[in-house]
Amino acid sequence: MQRRQFLASAGSLPLLGCAPTPDMVGGFTGIDMARGHLLRERGVWPAPTRTRRVAVVIAGGGVAGLAAARSLRQRGVEDFALFELEDGAGGNSRGGMVNGIACPLGAHYLPLPGDAAHEVQDLLEEFGLRQRVAGRWTYDERHLCHSPQERLFFNGAWQEGLLPVHDVGGETLAQYHRFAQAVAQAGRFAIPTARSAWTPGMATLDATTFAAWLDAHGFNDVHLRWYLDYCCRDDYGAGAGRVSAWAGLHYFASRHGFHAPGEASADTEPEGVLTWPEGNAWLTRRLAAALGDRLHTGRIVVRIAAARHGVEVDVFDPATASVQRWQAAQCVVALPLFIAARVVENPPPALREAAVQLRYAPWLVANIHLRAPLADRPGAAPSWDNVVFDTRPGAEGLGYVDATHQSLLPVPGATVLSCYRAFGLDPARRQALFAEPWTHWRDVLFGELAAPHPDLPAQATRIDITRYGHAMSTPVPGLRGSAALAALQAAQPGPWQRLRFAHSDLAGYSIFEEAFTHGHRAGAG
Repeated sequence: MQRRQFLASAGSLPLLGCAPTPDMVGGFTGIDMARGHLLRERGVWPAPTRTRRVAVVIAGGGVAGLAAARSLRQRGVEDFALFELEDGAGGNSRGGMVNGIACPLGAHYLPLPGDAAHEVQDLLEEFGLRQRVAGRWTYDERHLCHSPQERLFFNGAWQEGLLPVHDVGGETLAQYHRFAQAVAQAGRFAIPTARSAWTPGMATLDATTFAAWLDAHGFNDVHLRWYLDYCCRDDYGAGAGRVSAWAGLHYFASRHGFHAPGEASADTEPEGVLTWPEGNAWLTRRLAAALGDRLHTGRIVVRIAAARHGVEVDVFDPATASVQRWQAAQCVVALPLFIAARVVENPPPALREAAVQLRYAPWLVANIHLRAPLADRPGAAPSWDNVVFDTRPGAEGLGYVDATHQSLLPVPGATVLSCYRAFGLDPARRQALFAEPWTHWRDVLFGELAAPHPDLPAQATRIDITRYGHAMSTPVPGLRGSAALAALQAAQPGPWQRLRFAHSDLAGYSIFEEAFTHGHRAGAG
């Protein structure tokens, strides 16, 4: 049986007798889907039963909303209220526990920020993660990802790194080197994106898909294309055929570049990343804890009305089925823009246009508790990030991270594997995400990991699945250069000047640095 046939057959795992043990339990967690859908399904809300006043209302408790709250407090504004739909703040950067082991429910790491992301650098310094020692900035090694960082299951064995290198041919290696040169020559990219110049060359890249750009430049090697498609799905939620060429190059050129095998130097060490068992919830929990009773969770912002002299924000409490009205001088709208366009009364034209332009990718995060470590295949040692090479059309799996990788325990024991899955932009896949029972996704994940981990079903005791219907905005062609997104970042005319928009959607893609920077800017006034 050839490798590709073997991988394809992995989807029939339950039929091969490798079914989960009878004591395994599971289900959906982390997202209150019914609460989230109330905005779409309910047309009329109760009249407000009470009116309260604060200086600022923050709608949305994700990374951007939390950053806005921190920014307000830095300039001495303590009179504000923040409203979050879920039971905990953090958005896609929340964490959970499975059988007593902390694990992420979404984003699980933060790359060391560059100088353009100075707001994030300041946050890390405040939290004691970054400090100047002997004139140089250093990071607390306890929070840096321990080695080994990542590995790929390829040709029946594990290899270090995620770029396929074992037993690939000369043409593959040549394309690796040529793509590295293309990235180096791509121009100046930065994170956050607003701090890099928007040039005619970048506008040209933004006008086409990454896949079309790769085709035009002769990058057709199956191994390179798999890796680049994986990177796009991992950061943007959709593959190279849907994201812009600007986004595909930005992935590499804005951070660490692209290094072909053999390009060893001081600059090609694995990228430094901060990570924790609960993922980026380590950061958002600290941001939320500082807010005290100004943070209101389990609340739905159903109306934001801006007038010349203030803002009215109506907030629905599902627990009491009542609405409170909050009056403020200003509102930070830290909501996904498709939601903001629903709740902002008479929305500004730029908001309506941006909501139409944006495309959102659904995600699934499955936390699988293991009673004992898995038996391993030959090759590289178990790593923090573990990915399976899979070139089947429509592949959605992104591998898994080990929640106990940062542990200093001398002997491995029970752990949680956090498996990630990006569904692309096909509406049918979003429907399937919500229509299928949890057992379906258990079997799919076990099937995809059958080749490297045939003993996974026997060791798994529980699986908690978190579904995100609109996990992240995907930078499709034309989005980075959107005039509507640029307009939302500027001061709004007329009564809309009372609204300040803050969300990673304004950058056209979803990462911590973008969300935090936009939130900080909105709170800074």
